[in-house]
Formats: sequence, structure tokens, C-alpha cells
Amino acid sequence: MTDLVIRALTERDTHLFNTFSHPDVPLVGRASMGHVYRPVHEGGEYRPEWTWVALRDDTVVARAAWWGQAGDTDPVVLDWFDFAEGEDEAGAELLRDAPLNAEYELTLPPGWLDRPDALAAGRRRIDAATAAGLLPLVERFRYEWTPGRGLPERPGRLEFREEPDDAVVLDVLRRIVEGSLDAHQRRVAETQGPEAAAQEELDFFHWCPSPRSWLQLAYTPGGETAGIHVPAHNPSGPCVGFIGVLPEQRGNGYAYDLLAECTHKLAAEGAERIAAATDQGNFPMAAAFTRAGYPVVSERVCLVPPQSGTAASG
Repeated sequence: MTDLVIRALTERDTHLFNTFSHPDVPLVGRASMGHVYRPVHEGGEYRPEWTWVALRDDTVVARAAWWGQAGDTDPVVLDWFDFAEGEDEAGAELLRDAPLNAEYELTLPPGWLDRPDALAAGRRRIDAATAAGLLPLVERFRYEWTPGRGLPERPGRLEFREEPDDAVVLDVLRRIVEGSLDAHQRRVAETQGPEAAAQEELDFFHWCPSPRSWLQLAYTPGGETAGIHVPAHNPSGPCVGFIGVLPEQRGNGYAYDLLAECTHKLAAEGAERIAAATDQGNFPMAAAFTRAGYPVVSERVCLVPPQSGTAASG
């Protein structure tokens, strides 16, 4: 077998990325959602220097593309990761050799564990990614609301107000992190502290191109803070940016109230679809999405780079 050449693409040869073909590619990842790889110099989303291939005899046998929006100095996520039959190690070596560090979100069809074709395609990529050093963190449901589902009923139990003070929002987020069912929040809180986990959420709100003023805190009739909802636009479109209930207010079903308000706001802003996601183990939030008319459209397996100075855990 000839030697493997692993390198980033350039503007002159980004076409190589789309020369790769494998029967399972339409089942998983970005391709399963109808996305097409296009580099930024052709009006797309992907930078050549963040697009890597493994070549054998000038043929692409593995490929990976990391993504970040304009202005990001580091990639936010690994979007594409595919490799040819029998080239599992080439795929792992590609991820090890590329000097890029970001979470891998593998998109899979709903119920993929019960579909032999999707299960095989997913396991190939998960195994290669873990062989490269990435750590499985959590599996998530991805939802999508459309106007045909109807607007969820507002219970009318909470009062919603804009909160322009980031310090106030940060304090609410820090309190929400306590006992959170969100694996990403728990991971940051356990290794860097709850303040860091809260700041990461706030940074995301500012990173989104939607107005900061859409963020609202929710209050009970007695004036107690109940939680927060963040209608947002990420670079792909309208989304439920964040739903959080304070620890002392949990058990009242307020996640649904927050989600209903968030949905109404985005619909009023003209959203024709609203994306959302939650960890599969977050049963209260999953129930709220079902009640609010958000069907599961895909599942995601999230794998993360090891954090320096911390022990790896599965």
C-alpha cells in the first residue's frame, strides 16, 4: 500500500473534497441534511486551511472539514469526517495530524441505532474519531419547529422582561449550571468552575448574529426569577439559543413556558423554521419540546477533544 499524504487544501484544489465518494456518506453528517461542501472563495462556508484530506496515489481516501463563522480565529466544530472502506486508520491519522481542535458533531437519522446501515456508518466514524483521541461526551436530539405545527400555547404563568445587564444574566446562568442536565455545561463546570460554564453560554449569545435584546428573564407572579430564554439566530438560521430554569424553580414545568415564549418571539420575527437541540438524557426538556410541537429531525453524537490537565472519561 502506498504512503499516505495528509495535508490541508488550498483555494486551487478544494474541488478534491467533493471527489470523495462512499455509499454511506448520504446517511450521516452534513450530507445527510442536504448540505454541500463549498469553500468560502466560492461563496460557501468552509475555509481551505480548515479542510484536510488524506491522499493515497492522489486519490482522496479520507477527508475532514472544520467550520467557524467569519471572524472566528479557531474552528467551532468538525462538520465533515468521511473515509473510504478499509481506510479507518487513515481517517484517524487525518484527525491526529491536522492541527485543529474542535468538537465533532456527528449527525445521524432519528432511530439510527435500530437501522443497520446508519448504525454501521455511525460506528465507523465514532470508532475512528475515538482512535484519534476524541472522547464521546453525549448524544443529543435535534428538533425543528415549522409554522405548520402551530404555535405552542402560552401558559401565562410567567412574566418576561428584557435584561440588558450582562452581570445579571451571568449570575442567573451560573445558578442554572448548578445541577444542570446538560453534559457540555457539566463538563466545563467540573473542570473550570460554574463561572466559566456560565461565561461560555453568555459568549455564545454574543457570538450569535441575532440581537442581544431578544434575551429575556422570566419571573413568577411573586417576582422571583424563574429562568431565562434566548431566541436567537445562529449562522444557519433561527434557533432556540438557550432555555434554563433556576434550581429552586425546577419541578414546575417552566421549561415549557420558556420554550413557548421563545417560539412565539422567533415566529413573530418571521421564522419559517426553528432549530433546537437537547441532550437525550434531559427528559424534562425533551418533554417540553414534544409538547411545544418540535419533532425530532435528527440525532447527534458529540465527541470532544480531551481537556488539558484533566483525566479522560467516557
